[in-house]
Amino acid sequence: MQIQLTRKKPTAVAGLDIEAGSLAATELRVNGSVEVIGTAIEALPPGVFHEGEVVDAEALADSLKALFSAHKLSKRVRLGVGNQQVVVRTVRLPAIDDPKEMDAAVRFQAQEQIPMPLEQAVIEHQVVGGVPAEEGSLPQVDVVVVAARREMISSFLEPIRRAGLEPVGIDLSAFAMIRALADQAVAAQAEPGQRPSEATLYCNVGDVTNLAVARGRSCLFSRVSHAGIEAIAGRLSAARGLSAEHATQWLQYVGLERPVEEIEGDPETVREARLALEDGSGALLDELRLSLDYYGALEGALPVGQVLMSGPGSAVPGLAARMQERLGTPIQAVRPQGLAGLDAAAAARLTLSYGLGLEV
Repeated sequence: MQIQLTRKKPTAVAGLDIEAGSLAATELRVNGSVEVIGTAIEALPPGVFHEGEVVDAEALADSLKALFSAHKLSKRVRLGVGNQQVVVRTVRLPAIDDPKEMDAAVRFQAQEQIPMPLEQAVIEHQVVGGVPAEEGSLPQVDVVVVAARREMISSFLEPIRRAGLEPVGIDLSAFAMIRALADQAVAAQAEPGQRPSEATLYCNVGDVTNLAVARGRSCLFSRVSHAGIEAIAGRLSAARGLSAEHATQWLQYVGLERPVEEIEGDPETVREARLALEDGSGALLDELRLSLDYYGALEGALPVGQVLMSGPGSAVPGLAARMQERLGTPIQAVRPQGLAGLDAAAAARLTLSYGLGLEV
């Protein structure tokens, strides 16, 4: 989904990713090559944002205004959304050359596939593949359809504009994740004229977990899960009386690699952090398996050969390895090449905002 809101001469754009505990922005200039001009990560007060949706618009506007002012970032922003108010479906339709006729066909099909009134939704689509014509049949195409509730989109735009920012586009966070990391996916080999033999599952573990299956840069399937680092940190916060930010730092410090008795710090906090990660990794693994099952049931689904993990959860030492051991599919924590100069935790948090800043 890419909703263009302005059509000015291209200049620097800041990708903006909002999570329950923090704001992340990456300003890029794209002109043949990608140049990172500035980055910023700032904590967001509790109760402002939850499960991918705005809770307190006024507080969010204040935080956005402070962040962009302090870090002198471009006020032209491209926002990412990923929550239960967004629906993604892949449908197979006859190949139609006329854009207006294709749009009409997509909307007609969406009435059956999208569980929301179409008059309340913003709908976008993208052709991601096709099936050649066979004897007695017409060629068909696979189309990814994205529908988002207008009211939800408005809830983001209001505080952004109140903060003095100019929203130039809204995109699905999963699409930004794919753009940021697709170059690092191992290219599947295929015979000329044939489809690649494997797809990649992208997994951004933030306050929620964005999951997407893609072939190359084309998204074939996407879903959002409430299982994420926020839930894991929340357990530790409740047990030890920590702030969400402090709890996340403890999770990244303790990780899943070293024996707990070798980790310096308060023994009870270390133990609770490890327990939270043990249980949390199981919940994340369940979501990966569920997503693979959903995707695998789609017509023409390709086998998934690898998982690329990003987001704050990917900075937890040993998490990717633990999940790979149980899933049986290679899982690798990755960062965009443009953020290679930053520390692992910062690059992980900035991945979605980096992808949002890229030209589409």
